[in-house]
Amino acid sequence: MAIQAIQQFQLRTVLGSEKKARETLRAVKESGYEAIELNGFMIKKMPLIVPLLTKLAGMPIGFSGRLDWKKLIAESGLLVVGIHEDLRSILKDPLKIIEEARAYQTDYIIVTGMFRYDYSSQQAVNELANKLNQAGKLLDAANVQLLYHNHNCEFRRLESGKTAYQLLLEKTNPQYVNFEFDSYWAIEAGCDAVALMETLGDRMKLYHINDRGTRMKGSKGSIVKSDGMELGYGNINLKALIESAKKNGVKAIILETHRNWVDNSPVKSFQLSAEFLKKHI
Repeated sequence: MAIQAIQQFQLRTVLGSEKKARETLRAVKESGYEAIELNGFMIKKMPLIVPLLTKLAGMPIGFSGRLDWKKLIAESGLLVVGIHEDLRSILKDPLKIIEEARAYQTDYIIVTGMFRYDYSSQQAVNELANKLNQAGKLLDAANVQLLYHNHNCEFRRLESGKTAYQLLLEKTNPQYVNFEFDSYWAIEAGCDAVALMETLGDRMKLYHINDRGTRMKGSKGSIVKSDGMELGYGNINLKALIESAKKNGVKAIILETHRNWVDNSPVKSFQLSAEFLKKHI
């Protein structure tokens, strides 16, 4: 049975101190979430450039890496369903990544879409698939599984007519590489997310969920920009997506909303979304 989880990135603005982080994790647990998905760049000290880059991107992470996350997670009672890490770090020092997974008692290390990577090049995507296979094999030797998390860039068409995502699915070895599917980004790219989930089948080990809609800000206009929304408050057919995820045996359904939170509060936002998840997971 899939468990209800949340991505640490959604909490980034309410993790400014150990006290605040503890309060936030308590609210996560009290809302009904059983687990959290962590990010390597948020649970350990990173070069100053990392928080600076996220701030420039409009989604600052602050300095949560200075906190004692092993202690905070242990106190919270939350499970860790996975940890996001970058592919270069896995290939460079797999033992360090394996130790990290063991320290947080998780089986999954997740790689997200490559920053400034050309997903319109068939050669580049083939090279990425090869690197993912290499990294997955290194982790598999210690019974840690590598997953790939999509954004919208993987749904660009290649010269073969296939999408980069289709090629990654074909070229990666299921023994070493599987997937964390994010339906929001697939839908944003114009894809049939349920059909993609059915294609992934049991290679979809974790599932990222988010709704999409509009929240009026400022003056009214004939065209408004859509963004992430609390579950059930947007226009995505979430029930069909959740049913497909459960049918295909995902371990966890993970909420992640980057911004556009109700009252600009990630806590109020995940509390509202928790009510929807309780009804449908």
